Amino acid sequence: MSNKIACFGEILWDVLPTGKQPGGAPFNVAVHLHQLGQSVDLISRVGDDDLGSELLDFVASKGLRTDYVQLGKTHLTGVVKANVDDANEVTYKIVQPVAWDYIQYDAELETLVEQAEVFVFGSLAARQAGTRETLYRLLEHAKFKVFDVNMRPPHYSKEVVKYLLEKANLVKMNHHELAEIMAWFGEETDRPTAMRWLANRFDLQAVCVTCGADGALLWTNDQLYRAPGVAVEVKDTIGSGDSFLAALLKGWLAGQEPGEMLRFACATGALVATHQGATPAFTEAAVQELLAAQAA
Repeated sequence: MSNKIACFGEILWDVLPTGKQPGGAPFNVAVHLHQLGQSVDLISRVGDDDLGSELLDFVASKGLRTDYVQLGKTHLTGVVKANVDDANEVTYKIVQPVAWDYIQYDAELETLVEQAEVFVFGSLAARQAGTRETLYRLLEHAKFKVFDVNMRPPHYSKEVVKYLLEKANLVKMNHHELAEIMAWFGEETDRPTAMRWLANRFDLQAVCVTCGADGALLWTNDQLYRAPGVAVEVKDTIGSGDSFLAALLKGWLAGQEPGEMLRFACATGALVATHQGATPAFTEAAVQELLAAQAA
């Protein structure tokens, strides 16, 4: 295991027509980081109920510690109803308030974040004051802050997203989110120009934009990198973007060439999309095989 990473935010049940599956972007990212050989901890909160117990068991079954997943007595474990009628564009109805809206700040979390090389967070966990205040305090102790934008209407505000952009070092978003954020600033333009503008405006080391089947773009060191989409038979895209981010961070921490890490991240996201659910088991070798097949 290599660099310590802390992922902060929601853990929940995705309720699908086929049944319920564990999910939540920070949790999914943590699972995929672990599968890629990274040392990672999850900071979240579940309810003191059967759904919470099942989630804790699942976290442990994936090889992650549950030391920083708090147990709440006052709110139920999070649930999301996912609509997968369109396999390429999943929509969500996110119940609130739930346990992960009330992640409590304490000295143990502060120490964990201070010692982590990377701190990963998103906008959804900031929808309620309780967890948002904890996130804001922890951001002051983080070395390298990764903002996985993940805007889920109506669970975000311009003010909060702008604040999180200001605190971030690396930002990952999809092309829809890029267009919306740029519209807030009246700077509607092409994607590369928009990414450069955001990097300059918020003093970001990197801006990454995923473009669905068209691959992804990465702006870093005053240079744009592109990676094409990887053609696969999609089962569903739940967790695909989360696995993409995990793979990108693995490459970033290893000092990998940006174009190479972006291609690996695209292939990882594509591989996960060939499975149902957010956290299917996969190996780095399987990702490399998919990349080799694409290049052939």
